[in-house]
Amino acid sequence: MTNENVTALLHRARDGDQQAFGAVYDVLYRDLQRIARKQLGGFKRKTLNTIALINESYLRLVDKDNIELADRTHFLALSARIMRQILVDYYRRQSADKRGGALVAAAIDCEELPADARDSTLLELDESLDRLESHNERLARVVEYKYFGGMTYEDIAEELGIAPRTVRLDWRKAKAWLTLDLESN
Repeated sequence: MTNENVTALLHRARDGDQQAFGAVYDVLYRDLQRIARKQLGGFKRKTLNTIALINESYLRLVDKDNIELADRTHFLALSARIMRQILVDYYRRQSADKRGGALVAAAIDCEELPADARDSTLLELDESLDRLESHNERLARVVEYKYFGGMTYEDIAEELGIAPRTVRLDWRKAKAWLTLDLESN
């Protein structure tokens, strides 16, 4: 299905057609699986799997009021952000479990992140990403879309309305910022 068809389905979904929203998920399910696998890869988890992550993101996205999903890229970017929030919530709940709140290690395993970030937990990276967002929102979005969403430079550029070269530069800046932030915290 073309991007134009997905955009048309998203417009119908925005107008209240729940079948259209379901059709978008059906059409983009492989992309959602890729994003979910990317986000779950390397993390220790007991009950959360790819299907559960996709289903929970669907429920959260459907539950949002007045959401304007422009196109395929925007839909996938928002889905990646929601999946990240689900994972962070999951690990926060794990840290407050019955055994005295011991934090579950959710090690980051990604060659693309700075060395210091690779040894961090998901919660540490999330906190660092929140600090980056307060400093520079666009850099935080680039990290979120590239690392958590597995999006290409071109897709990120389209979503943010900037050139792919700028995305590559922002990615390098964001990695450097995260390295310094994680070292100092």
